[in-house]
Amino acid sequence: MHILLIHQAFAALDEPGGTRHDELARLFAGQGHRVTIIASPVSYLTGKAQDERVQWKAVEHEVDGVTIFRTYTYPALHKSFFHRVISFLSFMFSSFVVGLSVKDVDVVWGTSPPIFQGFTAWLLAWLKRVPFLFEVRDLWPAFAVAMGVLRNPILIKASEWLERFLYRKADRIVVNSPGFISHIREHGGQQISLIPNGADVKMFNPDAMGEAFRQRHHLEDKFIVLYAGAHGISNDLGVLLDGAEKLQNYQEIVFVLIGAGKEKHNLVQMAKRKNLGNVIFLPPVSKRSMSEVLAAANVCVAILKPIDMYKTVYPNKVFDYMAAGRPVILAIDGVIKEVVIGAGAGIYVKPGDSAMLSKAVLELYQDQNRAKEMGLKGRHEVEKRFNRSVLASEFLDVFTDVIKQ
Repeated sequence: MHILLIHQAFAALDEPGGTRHDELARLFAGQGHRVTIIASPVSYLTGKAQDERVQWKAVEHEVDGVTIFRTYTYPALHKSFFHRVISFLSFMFSSFVVGLSVKDVDVVWGTSPPIFQGFTAWLLAWLKRVPFLFEVRDLWPAFAVAMGVLRNPILIKASEWLERFLYRKADRIVVNSPGFISHIREHGGQQISLIPNGADVKMFNPDAMGEAFRQRHHLEDKFIVLYAGAHGISNDLGVLLDGAEKLQNYQEIVFVLIGAGKEKHNLVQMAKRKNLGNVIFLPPVSKRSMSEVLAAANVCVAILKPIDMYKTVYPNKVFDYMAAGRPVILAIDGVIKEVVIGAGAGIYVKPGDSAMLSKAVLELYQDQNRAKEMGLKGRHEVEKRFNRSVLASEFLDVFTDVIKQ
């Protein structure tokens, strides 16, 4: 089977960002299949291009059944919403042109967000007369509207039309969270398969202590509260800084925020204004390096703004935290709360409530045996229900099924 994936936000294991698709592609190839990926050379997380000059097309990787093409994308991704849309449209066009030259494709795999590339994937599938599988990782444009990022009524209507169009045209829709299913059905989606987010348990060692990371950042004797991921508007990291402010008298507790995003500069300035000596900002690291980072953590935080739409999500980082055997302080309500609290893998705090968050940190700091027990329970839950190698086999079954239809 030859799978063609169109994915602007694709990140390889040696890049920062979500690497789910790179991991899946490698697992698919390991079972004898071919995967061709058309991706952007501009990082979706950092907004930085791989090279000083963005080329029309570059072959980044061609080995072991996986080929990655990086095609031209307007580089000012994080400059403004307008520039972001131009970036999406530029990739939509370049990925279509390059996708036309990919031969002997059995199925085209589109993924959203950004939703525009879903149209490219559908059009390529239609022209090549092969099935179109549409993966929904985020309820766009509903999330953008809920956040107030997308406000123009004309753009909202156009985006909602495109969303319904793709749901109707997909031969199969795959979601990574059960929370998305009802929304998709209400908007015209029919054949829906759930392949949840998860983690590659082999990447993480719950017994590791991350000594090298601790020494490198002079954190040898600290109780590390870690946030790893995007620093954007939706991540509500100002609440995390407010929580850190409440714990400044506890000299052993340090908050480490690792990642990038449009809000990072503002967050750094906020920490300076508050004179937060217990907060450290670090740049993003590749997925290959994330195991060492998580090993150094005592507690990990997952947080989003208190918006009802976010009750539907299964964030990648939560499963990585659990796979690393680290307890989760979860400031996200909804379906992911059912996973974490159901497994006994952490503490739920009300989104937007910095007092509850700081109280949860203090509880685990004062009872570190309990924290370790939570972490091991989380690891067990991922091994049992969210192991990426098992989920990859289930995903392959969906591809096989949709090709046979």
